[in-house]
Amino acid sequence: MAALHQYDYLFAIGTIFAFLAAWNIGANDAANSFATSVSSRSLTMKQAMLIATCMEFTGSMAVDTRVSETIRTKIISTKLFAQEPSVLMLGMVCAVIGSSLYLTAATRLGLPVSTTHSIMGGIIGVGIASVGAHVFAAWAIAPGITGAFGTIIFLITKYEVMLRKNPVKKAFITVPIYFATTSGLLTMSIVWKGASSKIKLKDGEIAGVIVGVAAGVALLIRVFLLPYLYRKLVLGDWQLQWWHILQGPLLLRLGEIPPRPEGVSDVQDYYRGHLTKEELEAKQAQEGNSDDVEKHPNVLSSAEENSSSSDVVASNSQMAPRLGNSLWPIAVLHGVEKDVVSAQSKSNILTGNLEEMHARAENYDNKAEYAYSFLQIMIAATASFTHGANDVSK
Repeated sequence: MAALHQYDYLFAIGTIFAFLAAWNIGANDAANSFATSVSSRSLTMKQAMLIATCMEFTGSMAVDTRVSETIRTKIISTKLFAQEPSVLMLGMVCAVIGSSLYLTAATRLGLPVSTTHSIMGGIIGVGIASVGAHVFAAWAIAPGITGAFGTIIFLITKYEVMLRKNPVKKAFITVPIYFATTSGLLTMSIVWKGASSKIKLKDGEIAGVIVGVAAGVALLIRVFLLPYLYRKLVLGDWQLQWWHILQGPLLLRLGEIPPRPEGVSDVQDYYRGHLTKEELEAKQAQEGNSDDVEKHPNVLSSAEENSSSSDVVASNSQMAPRLGNSLWPIAVLHGVEKDVVSAQSKSNILTGNLEEMHARAENYDNKAEYAYSFLQIMIAATASFTHGANDVSK
């Protein structure tokens, strides 16, 4: 087929908006993988962005273009446009323009929208008559399956670990299992689907690789991570750092733990900065009726202290963009300076009253929370890798 140079302007426009769509995927979808890790304080924003950058890039480069081929040829049959390829070209350009502009607006408003639905909706809008019902079914089934698995895992962790008498001990049992499951699923996504055109394995070999990787990861966690967690969480070794994990069983042979200095904790408080239920009620009483404050003077003082601390953090985070305006590297990266946790005290029409939600939510054992933080980071990195492999095509 001869090149249609008269439509080079469509190619140029489409390329520009493809870059805009890619920028918005990074701005909007990075939160899909790392929002929970940052919000729960397992990672800082800078750490999350560094891991996301590496994993998204690796996923997009290492895995083949199966999804690109699906979007390019299997949503709308290209054979329908054999006589008028310029119509298909115009339709695809319109689809990427519409989806990128929608993503820009959604990102600006803080809406965690689906980039998949955005571009797929645009393409389907171009050729709705040629779309099969299976596409719509997949849109409904996939989130449902994900939600079901998430609910099951959460309930197991909540009732079999967090609400038990000794949650840290229970966490030691489940952490290797969760690590094995996650690594097995990642391996399956690579050797069975993502890179199947590059990795030629038979069905039995694929199963063996998946099980082997999962078992190997579980063994590594048992040998290296659990001794670290035992010494830190059970024995209370406040001196340990994450890199001591590499010492593995040798950590169990270390000497006695020196007395902990005042004000130093072995693990961080994952609930710091959030008001308790009593503090929230005192704050609401102050805002609604100043006379009620006298009933809770101590609680109000604590609430004000937390609020003041949050204000200082928020003030510092707001200064970062202003400082960044003078130096372009800082300006480009000023998003990583945002204090996500302090922002949760603000209420808006999209999120509702997050401060009240946190105040009324259950608080679990901080040490058990810490045991799962490593798993959370691995899962976030895994999700980021598969996201890069999947969403670059869009």
